[in-house]
Parts: sequence; structure tokens; C-alpha cells
Amino acid sequence: MAIFLTGATGFIGSAVLRQLREQGRDVVALVRSSSSAAEVEALGARAVLGELTDREIVTHLALESDGVIHLASPGDESSAPTDDAFVTAVLAGLEGSDKPYVHTSGIWIFGNGSAITETSPFDPPALTSWRLPVEARVRSAVGVKTSIIAPGIVFGNGGGIPNLIVDAPRGSGVAPALELIGSGEQHWTTVFVDDLAELYILAFDLAPAGSYYIGASGQNPTVRELGEAAAQAAGLDGRVEPSSVDAAHERLGEAFADALLLDQQATGSSARIDLGWEPNGPSLVEELRSGSYVR
Repeated sequence: MAIFLTGATGFIGSAVLRQLREQGRDVVALVRSSSSAAEVEALGARAVLGELTDREIVTHLALESDGVIHLASPGDESSAPTDDAFVTAVLAGLEGSDKPYVHTSGIWIFGNGSAITETSPFDPPALTSWRLPVEARVRSAVGVKTSIIAPGIVFGNGGGIPNLIVDAPRGSGVAPALELIGSGEQHWTTVFVDDLAELYILAFDLAPAGSYYIGASGQNPTVRELGEAAAQAAGLDGRVEPSSVDAAHERLGEAFADALLLDQQATGSSARIDLGWEPNGPSLVEELRSGSYVR
């Protein structure tokens, strides 16, 4: 028997897979292509070709597994029906088994907040409002050790959302400046990808049924601070300039921009207390100034 993992070639999932294999644990990964299969098999995992919506395959893999960690998502308009179909199939294979199922949410589901905790009310932007009914189904599952992880903005190894800051437009004047997403006064709740991967594995092993954890390092920089770090690395002497909400909408699309404009701060302390999680990776400011995002 093995851990059934989705998203094994994605930004977070690949980090989870590496750590699981480093611990000597068997993993079976659902993948969509032969190239992805080769990637996970190179790390010693078993690959199964299929889709998240393949009910027969998902239910069978769940039934034959030691438990499930679900990280894959289309990231488009099909995310809601795809995740809903996956949850239906995976719970059909797990219900009554008391096996662990770790499901993925995200910090945006809480909306704005200066001290977000797992008990804060949900107030998602349009981009992630679809998560609520799916998560309610996960939390009400019978005979499954369900847990939900809500990561902050994930960074590390030059990947993820921080590239939107690095690749932001520059002004064309005598002293060009990096364009911020909005005013730059909003805080982003952040987490280093390898720390987050550790949290997923701890939740799989230790989290009680019905648990919910925010995956946050406790570092909540403003977008201005992040932009200044990236502008320093880009040789702009840290120069940044705010943009309007309309400009952010035009550049990134309204729904995505509205999520990035949220002002959020969280500590992730519950996972430390309950699971012994110890995030110790670099800060996103450091990574932008002198780490993996420097080009």
C-alpha cells in the first residue's frame, strides 16, 4: 500500500513527493501524461495515467492506498466541478476506513484580515468562492481522517506567484521603477514551499479528523516590501511605483487581481502547536532580494 498523491509534478506536489520519497515512503501518483509519469517514476514513485474526474480510477486508488494527499487543481473555470468530482470519487474509496485524506484550500478563502486564524469567518473573493461547498463535504465525511490545509502565498525555487512581482512592468522614464500590484500596502501571508510540504506530511500522519490548518510562516510582508526587494535585485535601486486597481485588473484579470489585492496576515501557529510544524525556510523578501528569484 502507498500514499495516493495528486499534483505530484506541480509546484507544491513535487516538493511533497520529494520529501515522501526521502523518508522512504511508497507513493502512487495520478498523472495526466507520459512525461509526468516519467518525472515521478524517476523519484521512485508509481505513476497512474488518468484524470481527476476519472471516478473509477480515483476510487480504486483511494481504496488501495494508505491515504490520500490531494494537491492537483486545473486552476481555471473547471476547478470547481473537477474538485467536486474528485472528492466524490475519493471519499467513495475512503469512507469508513479511517484513513487520512489531506485536502487543499488556500488563504484567500478568508478574505481580508489582520489576524487570520482557522476560526476566522470565510469571506472568499470570486476566484475561490467555489471552494466552500467542496470543503464542507470534506469536513462532513464519515469514517475518514480528513484535514484541510490552507496555504498562504507559496514561494521558493524561483516558482509561483512571486514571479508576478519580478516580471512586473517597469516605467520608461529616466529612473524606471517596478510597478506594484495595487498600492502595495496590502500584506501577503507567505510560506516557503519546502516548509509547506512538511506540513502536508505532518497533517497526513498526525492531524485529527475534521482538522483545518493555515499553512503560513508568520511572515506577512507588504507588496511594497516585496516590490522593493525585487527592484533592488533588478538594479532599480529599490524603486517602485503603485498602480491602480483598474491597472491591476487589466494586467492580471479582475478575479485574480482582486485576490492579490487582499490584505491578509496570519501566523500559522495552530499547526505548530498541534503538529509540531517548524517552518524555517528563508523569507520571501530574502528570496526576492538575493535568492532564487534573482535573474
